[in-house]
Amino acid sequence: MDTQTTVAASSSSAKTVGAIILVGAPGSGKGTQAKRIAEVLEIPHLSTGDLLRQNVSRGTELGRQAKQIMERGELVSDELVFGMVADRIKLPDCVSGCIFDGFPRTVGQAEWLDRHLNGRFVDDKQQPLAPIVIQLTVEYNSLWQRLTGRRSCPTCGRIYNIYLQPPRVAGVCDVDGAALETRRDDREEVIKERLKAYEMQTLPLVDYYRRRGRLLEVNGDLRPDGVTAEALKAIEHGHRL
Repeated sequence: MDTQTTVAASSSSAKTVGAIILVGAPGSGKGTQAKRIAEVLEIPHLSTGDLLRQNVSRGTELGRQAKQIMERGELVSDELVFGMVADRIKLPDCVSGCIFDGFPRTVGQAEWLDRHLNGRFVDDKQQPLAPIVIQLTVEYNSLWQRLTGRRSCPTCGRIYNIYLQPPRVAGVCDVDGAALETRRDDREEVIKERLKAYEMQTLPLVDYYRRRGRLLEVNGDLRPDGVTAEALKAIEHGHRL
């Protein structure tokens, strides 16, 4: 990560950051940016997918319930996800804040999170810190290239993009020479459904936060270091709202 970005944000990591929520379409870079921002601000990166897997692998009560539901081919309920999130943010590493990646996804989840976080984080003047919501905006054509161009090596796991980061030899891994594969989630018909589902489910969430004056937009078309720097500026600005 860019050294100047880390130095510029070092003062932020010493104070309470509160909850940060990243939203954006598939391929917008939420996961990558969440990890980078979490590292700079020294707060945990919370992904509901990771929380679910951790609870199942540890055999917690919530994990056992979720495993039974998934084995029936059903979706895990909001109530179970809420329980996992609530348990996670009670842990000591969340005392200064946390960054959510992939949660909330719906207005109902956002309303629950607002209630649950109400008064949990305060600034140095003991004023409540409302969650800061950052939307990574990426042009549709860029999203399409990022998603449809992705190829992976079945042997070493290295990821390429035929448009943005192609291998030296088309269709072949630079490392071990294995034939690159297109994952099921990266097929065009699946991507169309993913983007359609995002528009139907997540755009109302964006409107929810925009109406409350808490939505900050960051250009996700920038290079990764640029996106991180702009996101950190947005977080600092959000603390002054």
